[in-house]
Amino acid sequence: MGLSEVLEFVKVEHTLFSLPFVLIGFVLADNEFGSENLDIVWIVIAAVGARGLAMALNRIIDRQIDADNPRTATRHLPAGTMSTQSAWILASVFLAMLLLAAWSLNHVALKMSWLPVIAFAIYPYTKRFSWICHFWIGFCLALAPAGAWVAVAADTHGWAAITGAMDGGRDFLWFPELFFVSLGVALWISAFDLNYALMDMEVDRDQGIHSFPATHGESATMKLSVLLTLGWLASFLISGVGDPVLWFPTVCVMAFLNLYIVTIRASNAQSSVQDMKSFQRDLFRGSMLTGWFLLGSLGLMVF
Repeated sequence: MGLSEVLEFVKVEHTLFSLPFVLIGFVLADNEFGSENLDIVWIVIAAVGARGLAMALNRIIDRQIDADNPRTATRHLPAGTMSTQSAWILASVFLAMLLLAAWSLNHVALKMSWLPVIAFAIYPYTKRFSWICHFWIGFCLALAPAGAWVAVAADTHGWAAITGAMDGGRDFLWFPELFFVSLGVALWISAFDLNYALMDMEVDRDQGIHSFPATHGESATMKLSVLLTLGWLASFLISGVGDPVLWFPTVCVMAFLNLYIVTIRASNAQSSVQDMKSFQRDLFRGSMLTGWFLLGSLGLMVF
């Protein structure tokens, strides 16, 4: 099992979705509390481990569903190019990365590491019962900025980073900035996942998978996508992060780009398989660029 096979198995390119918001969480905490020298290194390692673990668990738990779907039947486990044992080994390696990084950050990060692990393990099962699966994956991604923020803030405040109030007041340390950024992330990825599920709408109906498109159809999916996009637009705007001169227009431009994709592009994607592939490509690029442009507007130069 080579490196390229591992990277393909965990869809390493999907890390581009969560990583900018991990870094945004780091920037927010660093600006307010300061960070230690290696914090950013361990946070990135934790993010890679968490992302790899989430994908490995999803592939393992969904291997039979993937086998029955023509679009996903060529994935490693249903196609037999990787054994389930090898997949579990990979999941264990990614879990070890997450735990090692959390341990290296602080005791709060380590003791809270159970939360993303449980969330990742639950997600694949949600689609078997309800279209809440789209919002559950939103919750999983919302942990990205929250986890990075706690990893830094807990160096100074310990458990009070989560439970304590600011300056003896009623507001928590993470409110409003981190709260609304995390809420925005949850709504943003939920909108993406709704439209990603359009590819498998008919197959999901045949398999009894309860995605929102399979349950309610394309029109309702588009309407909910618009509401979710407006929701994350509002959440990011009222979060109070960054310089309004840069943050506000960046958020608005990316929201309108996403609205265009989930309305006009989505409405033109139903006529053929090729149109659907083109729509999904634009959806992936538009959603992925959203996080990086928002990160860029905070003035953080990653590369």
